[in-house]
Formats: sequence, structure tokens, C-alpha cells
Amino acid sequence: MASPPKPFNKEQGNSMNKKIDSAELEFLSPKKKFVFNPRILYEISKKGLGKSLEQAFEIINDELAKAYPDYIVNNQKWIFNNAGGGMAQLKLMHASIREYLIFWGTCVGTEGHSGRYRSEIFDFMLRGEMRCEYEGVFKPEFHVPGGKPAYLGSKIVKHYVIERDAFMLEYCRGNIVKMLPFGLLDSLLSALDLRTIGRLVYNYGKLTMINLFTKGKDAGAVVKMILFIMAVVAIILYGLPHVM
Repeated sequence: MASPPKPFNKEQGNSMNKKIDSAELEFLSPKKKFVFNPRILYEISKKGLGKSLEQAFEIINDELAKAYPDYIVNNQKWIFNNAGGGMAQLKLMHASIREYLIFWGTCVGTEGHSGRYRSEIFDFMLRGEMRCEYEGVFKPEFHVPGGKPAYLGSKIVKHYVIERDAFMLEYCRGNIVKMLPFGLLDSLLSALDLRTIGRLVYNYGKLTMINLFTKGKDAGAVVKMILFIMAVVAIILYGLPHVM
């Protein structure tokens, strides 16, 4: 069973000028099969500190476009998102089968369940404070702008709380497809907000197709998915092969 990360000290997190030991940021290491480097995202996110929220969004989006010119967009509108009991709003900057990059946050506060995935999620705080708790850990983890990024590792689950307002740059890498039920079912079964679901699915799908067909991003993953589906269909239609 995966273990939660070591609790982050509030005093350490609230110090925007305190240098964080590199060993504490080891979870930001890049991985070869992914485009985005969490270490670069962390440094870019800090360029928005001390600015108004609108200025921070603009600066960070521009810096991301410079660092990843083929993969960042700035033409998406903000969309509400209900997931795990929490409600906030998000803006897509990159969407594909194995990675997404968004602005995410709320100006009125929220809390909820993180979800449990095989993917990894990194949250780089731009404004406000987010508190997190883990099963069996009785000291909350605090995240603020300039502090240690929030990290949700594979198969880890947590409870997060935003008391007032908070916004962040969020990056996810892994199997995004398996995360879709968590990201959509609250809006479908609880909020009954079909219009928001439609907007999110359409915009995410459109960006994914652009990245796939114009840049070949995640083409290998798509081929594997198609082969898997074909194998399942063949088994359903023709049954399992007889074992001699």
C-alpha cells in the first residue's frame, strides 16, 4: 500500500522566501514519456507571485507558451467543475490522453475528496491556502504561494480544504482516461449540469485531438488502447480461445 507524503509544516509553507531543500522536491522529477517537467512548471508558477490574479494568469500562460510553444493554448474559457464533493472552476491550457495543465481554483472556498488514481497530480499555489489531510496522519499539510507544491501520488488519497479563496496551476500526468468518471459524475448525477459536462468534454476532447493528430502526442498510447478494445470485442464476439 502506498504511503502518504511526509506532512508539510505550516510555518515552512507560509514562508514565501524560505528556501526549500532540493530533497523535499524530489517528487518533481521529470519522466521521459511526458512532455511537461514539474520542476519547470514550479519555477514558472513563481513568476506570478506578487501580481494580481489576472496578471499572474497572463504571465504564467505566456511563460508556459515560451517553454512549451507547441503544447499551450490561451483561448479557453473558465468552466465550473464538480468532483469529489468540491466545486471550483478551471481553465484548460493543455489536454491530452496522458497529461493536462490547467488553472484551477475558487474565490469562495470549497473542500472535497481528492480521488484515488494511478496518475500523479501537482498543484502549484498562486493565491490563498490549501490544507490537506491523509488517512492515519493527524497533522494537516499546508500549501501556500511560493511554498512546497501539493502532490498527489499514484494511489494516494487525501481530503483537501480551501476556506476562502485559492487558485493554483495544476499539472497531471498518467492515465487521464481512467480519471474521467471522478471528474464528471458529480456534475452528471448530483448537480445535473449537463451543459457544463458538455463544454468540458468538448473542449478537452478537441485539444486532445489537436495534440494527437497534429503533433502525434500519445499516439503510442492510442494504438495500445485500440488494440485492447479490439481484443475485448473479439473475445465478446468469438469467445475465449479453446485451451488444448
